[in-house]
Amino acid sequence: MKFLFAFLAILIFTSAPAQQIPALSADAIIAHTSSKDTLYIINFWATWCAPCVGELAEFNTLKRKYANKPVRILMVSLDFKEDYPDKLARFVERQQLTPEVAWLSDTDPNVFIPKIDNTWQGSIPATVIVHPGKGFKRFIEGTITVKQVSGIVDRVLVE
Repeated sequence: MKFLFAFLAILIFTSAPAQQIPALSADAIIAHTSSKDTLYIINFWATWCAPCVGELAEFNTLKRKYANKPVRILMVSLDFKEDYPDKLARFVERQQLTPEVAWLSDTDPNVFIPKIDNTWQGSIPATVIVHPGKGFKRFIEGTITVKQVSGIVDRVLVE
């Protein structure tokens, strides 16, 4: 009987997602990243995208680097609806992803892509660096590095 309870406890605790990941529309993402005194690094990615997964550690490093600065990182998953929230939450936990994570609830790329950036061709990973208070926005389609993003962020923070 003890074995059965131990097995059930392990099953419950290992299959339950550790964190709640909010579902946000493109409009909600824009509103969520609109504070005029903060620089935002917003990354669009998916668990099934190898280049996206390959750069996740870069965002953990950026979060540590800018922990004491007015910089926030939001990782926006474009995973399929059937993978939200459970599969996505388990993936985030396994990858030890430390920045804030949200799931894009919009399903029509013809609607949400132009809201994010008119130059976005729709491929991922894609990253937006924006500082609403300074009127700054930079869109990067493709993989990024800490050095590349830091160069942009550091320049904007001192302006």
